[in-house]
Amino acid sequence: MFRISVAPEEIEKLPLGTFSGEIKVIDKPGIDYERAIFYLRRQTILGFDTESRPVFSQGQRNNGVALLQLSGPKRAYLFRVQKLGMRRSLCNLLANGSILKIGAAALDDVHGLQRIHGFKAAGFIDLQKIAWEWGIRDKSVKKLAANILGCRISKAQQLSNWEAETLTEAQCRYAATDAWVCREMYIKLLASEKHPLTPEEMLPPQDRLAQEAAQARKEAAREQQLQQQKESSKHRRHRRKKKKQANDKADTQEGQG
Repeated sequence: MFRISVAPEEIEKLPLGTFSGEIKVIDKPGIDYERAIFYLRRQTILGFDTESRPVFSQGQRNNGVALLQLSGPKRAYLFRVQKLGMRRSLCNLLANGSILKIGAAALDDVHGLQRIHGFKAAGFIDLQKIAWEWGIRDKSVKKLAANILGCRISKAQQLSNWEAETLTEAQCRYAATDAWVCREMYIKLLASEKHPLTPEEMLPPQDRLAQEAAQARKEAAREQQLQQQKESSKHRRHRRKKKKQANDKADTQEGQG
């Protein structure tokens, strides 16, 4: 059974998780590209992610997705799609519903790739949208990995230049790990019993507190309304009683007269 959430200070105490398999950068068509597609087509579950050059200023141009990462259990391929393009065989792979592609915020990544070349995506699973079924509220890859796999994922290269002429070893290891870890988390979830979050548990703590405060205010207002209704009903009964007494007195006086 997993935890609802993991605190940042707890994550820092965990061992570093990193992809230890073969990493291959693909930036042009050829034998390496064909071998990559051949290997990936043989998999049933792939880790999936993309990287884009970060934009730090308002006037800086956003060039979209620079890197597509697809990982099997022992090999990770990094496709430099701004140089390579989205070739037909790569698009066909992403459109193959029989091969599951596991990511986090996967829909945003898919849309970024579709802007390079249109394809009909199939077989994508977003960990952020299914983790709640196993009792997990966290959304980030770092927190999910800590919760599900008990490891710490480094994000040191996240804001590096993914359009650089040559990717560094640290960038390649980071990119491969981000894809691979999504695959590993999904496999671990499939092997675990589900304990879905309740609607209340799905809310972040601050939202839950706000909801509880709003509910308390609503209940207080209802209590006040009921009290006012009781008071109003009491006053009406009192007025009816006084009116009846006055009528009875008038009838008595009339009878005596």
